[in-house]
Amino acid sequence: MITYPNCKINIGLYVMRKRPDGYHDLETLFYPMPLCDVLEIEPSSELRFEQTGIAIGGNPEDNLCMKAYRLMAAQHPICNVSMRLEKRIPFGAGLGGGSADAAFVLKMLNQLFQLQLDTPTLQRYAAQLGADCAFFIEDRPAFAQGIGDMLTPFDLDLSAYDIRLEFPGDAVSTREAYQGVQVRNCDRSDLLENLKLPVEQWKDCIGNDFEASVFPLHPKIAEAKQKLYDDGALYAAMSGSGSAVFGIFKK
Repeated sequence: MITYPNCKINIGLYVMRKRPDGYHDLETLFYPMPLCDVLEIEPSSELRFEQTGIAIGGNPEDNLCMKAYRLMAAQHPICNVSMRLEKRIPFGAGLGGGSADAAFVLKMLNQLFQLQLDTPTLQRYAAQLGADCAFFIEDRPAFAQGIGDMLTPFDLDLSAYDIRLEFPGDAVSTREAYQGVQVRNCDRSDLLENLKLPVEQWKDCIGNDFEASVFPLHPKIAEAKQKLYDDGALYAAMSGSGSAVFGIFKK
């Protein structure tokens, strides 16, 4: 079985408050994008994981795909599998590539072994693997709150526009991004209402709170965003905590 885990962008990202558990409550819109990894899973006599494409580094046993398999295997009677992942989505780019891979493993195992798990159950498993993993279970535009795991479907269709992704090459770690971010310390923002405005108005009312702290440390990312506006983007922003930026253009 082969699938193509896709990435996402964040349209608006506000850091609302720091939680007692050390995480942060956010508000953001997740929007799926067609840039994909390639993931193949098949039953096997022993558990195997192979990764090609963009080098990730680290211990393969710690890969989110392996964690997703172990989570599912701890709850349901499934056999060993062989997993092959070709990475095409850059990591450290705020595109959720690793989270997508993990979520797609859950969905594939559910189908491969006919577990008949419903969407809320898969989302609950996914949330244990990463803050934005649950989004990729349904994989449709959603307004996210909490740590990114409280999802509300949002009716947004950008198919009439071109969306361009840029990768300046500077990876931004989540720890680095959160160390410098200015927390809003409020209960709600105007993001949800502003997302309902025409795309042409987003530039003046929708932002990403991480840009203020990330751009001074990684000027190439700021330059990439400005280049998108120079090229005629209606709206441009950093995705997630960086380092990818995206621009929305008229076709």
